[in-house]
Amino acid sequence: MTVFTKNLKRLRIAKNMTQEQAAEALGVSTQTVSRWECNTTLPDVTILPKIAALYCVTIDDLYKETSTAYDNYAQRLGSVFEASHRPEDFMQAYVEYQKLLKSGEYTTEDLRLYGILYQYMMQVCRDKAEEIFDRVIKKGPAEDPETYWSTRRQKGYFLWEIGRNQENIDAFLPLVEAGSTDLNDWICLIQAYTFGSNYDTAWEWVQKAEAKFPESAILHIYAGDLMRSMKRYDEAFPHWKRALEMEPEWCDSAYSMASCYEEMGDYENACAVYTQIADNLERRGFDAEVNWPRSLAEKCREKISK
Repeated sequence: MTVFTKNLKRLRIAKNMTQEQAAEALGVSTQTVSRWECNTTLPDVTILPKIAALYCVTIDDLYKETSTAYDNYAQRLGSVFEASHRPEDFMQAYVEYQKLLKSGEYTTEDLRLYGILYQYMMQVCRDKAEEIFDRVIKKGPAEDPETYWSTRRQKGYFLWEIGRNQENIDAFLPLVEAGSTDLNDWICLIQAYTFGSNYDTAWEWVQKAEAKFPESAILHIYAGDLMRSMKRYDEAFPHWKRALEMEPEWCDSAYSMASCYEEMGDYENACAVYTQIADNLERRGFDAEVNWPRSLAEKCREKISK
C-alpha cells in the first residue's frame, strides 16, 4: 500500500467515520472508498480537494507520512501558517475561521487556536516592520534626510511598543552626551525617555537642547508634549504657541493644543483650534486633509451642546 492509501484509511478512522459515512459525504459508493483504501483504484484528481476538506487536511497532507488529522479545516490551515509565517497562509486560515465562527459549530479550543493565529501574525508583522524600518535607516540620511529621521523616530516608537525602549536610549544617549550638533539625535533621545515615562530625565535633556538649539520649532512641540504627559498643561501651551509662531503652517503643535484642550474638557477651545487647522489646510490647498480636523471640531460641538 502507498502512503496515500494508508492516509485515506488512517485519516478516516481519526475522524471516527465509517467507509459508508465517508462515501456519503464524498458522493461516491462505499465500494469506491474501499477500493481507494486498498489501493485497487485511485480517486480522480478532481475529488482530491473534497477528500482533503472532509478529513480537514491539505491535499499535500494526503501524501505525507506524518500528516495529522484535525478537528476542522480551519485548524489545519492555522497550522500551515504557524509553520510558514506567510501572510497569504494567514489569510486562508482567517477565511476558514470566519466560516467556522459564522456556522456556530466551533469549540473553545477553536477560539484558542484562532487567537494563536493572530498572535503569530502579530509577530510576523513586527518582524517585517522592523526589517523595513532598518532598510530605510541603512540608506542613511544623505538621500532623503526627512524620511530617514521620520523613520528613526517611528522605529523608536515601535521599539518602545514591543518593550525594547532601552535600545533607543543606548543608540542616542552616547551621541548626545558627546555633544551632537544634530537636533534629531536629541529629539530621538527625548522621545525615548518620554516613551519610558522617565519624564524628569526627558525634561532635563529638553532644557539642554533648548540652550543648544534655541530656534527649533519642533523642539518646542516635543517640550509641550512632554509637559502634557506630566499633566503640566499650563506649561505645555506656551511651547506649542511658540512653535506656531515660528512655523505657522505646521499642524503638529495645533493638533497637540486641540487634543490637550479636549483632555482638559475645554471643548470650546478644542473646537476653535480644530477649525483653525481645517481652515489653514483648506487655504493651502490640502483638501484631502481638511475632513479630519473638521470632523474633530464637529465632535467637540456635539459635546458642548450636551
